[in-house]
Amino acid sequence: MLEAVGVSTEKLRFVQGSSYQKSPEYVMDIYKLSSLVSEHDAKRAGAEVVKQTANAPLSGLLYPILQVLDEQYLDVDAQFGGLDQRKLFTAAKEWLPKIGYKQRAHLLNPMVPGLQGGKMSSSDQDSKIDLLDAPEVVSKKIKKAVAAPQVVEDNGVLAFVEFVLLPASGLKNGKRSFTVDRERDGLEPLVYDNIAQMQDDYRNDVLNPQLLKPAVSKALNELLAPVQAAYQASKDWQEVALKAYPPPAKKEKKVKNKGTRHPGHTIKVDGVTDKVKEMEV
Repeated sequence: MLEAVGVSTEKLRFVQGSSYQKSPEYVMDIYKLSSLVSEHDAKRAGAEVVKQTANAPLSGLLYPILQVLDEQYLDVDAQFGGLDQRKLFTAAKEWLPKIGYKQRAHLLNPMVPGLQGGKMSSSDQDSKIDLLDAPEVVSKKIKKAVAAPQVVEDNGVLAFVEFVLLPASGLKNGKRSFTVDRERDGLEPLVYDNIAQMQDDYRNDVLNPQLLKPAVSKALNELLAPVQAAYQASKDWQEVALKAYPPPAKKEKKVKNKGTRHPGHTIKVDGVTDKVKEMEV
C-alpha cells in the first residue's frame, strides 16, 4: 500500500510479537499490570475492541494490558489507530507510568463508514474493498453501495474519497485531486482538491451517485493496480494469502436414494436392461 502511493519503505520494519512476548521481562510486566489494573478498568479499556459478555474469558481482560505493553516493547514514539482504539490509548497513558515507562503519543483517525451504511465490517464483503478485489468486483461493490442523493452523512462512497482517494493522490502526486468525468453529459469534468467542496456539490445535486460511483471505481482500481501486480508476481504472497484465507470447502451434494422402483430407473430382468415405466400401487 505504501509503495502504491509513493511512500518510501526503506525504514519500514516489521516485528513479530513472538520475538518479545515470551521474554521473562514482558511476562513479568504482565503480572505487574495485572496487579494494578482492575477488572472494571480492563473492561472499559477494551470496550470497543473486545467482545463484552457477562461471563467473559480472561483473555478479554488481558488484551488491553498486552496492547499497552506493546508500546514499550516495540520501542515506539507513537501508536496509530482508529477512533475505536481511543479507550486503549487512554489506558496506555495511565498505566505505563505506573510501572516506570514513559507515555507515548497517540494518533487517531476516523472510522470510515461501510459501503452499505453504518460501520464497515470484515464479515460483510459488500461493506468494504479488499486490496486484492478484481476491478469488476470493485465496480460491482461500488455500484451496489448505499449513496442516497444529496445525503453526505454515512455515505461510504464519499467517505472513500475523503479518507482514501484524496489523501492517496496527495502522497502520490504531491497534490490532492479527485476527478469526476461528465463526458456523457457533454460537460467539463468536476475536479476536487478538498472534500468540503465535494460535499457541497453533492448536497446541491451538482454531483450525484450516477457520476460519483464510476469515478470512485476508476480511482480505486488505479490505486489497487500496483498492489495486485505485486501480488501476482509473488508466489510466496499467493501461498500465504491462501493459507490465511482458505476458500470455503464445497459441500458435496448428497444424491437422494429414490429406491429401485421409480419411473426411469434402469433394471435388468434375465439379463435384459429395461426401465420401470410406472409405479405399482
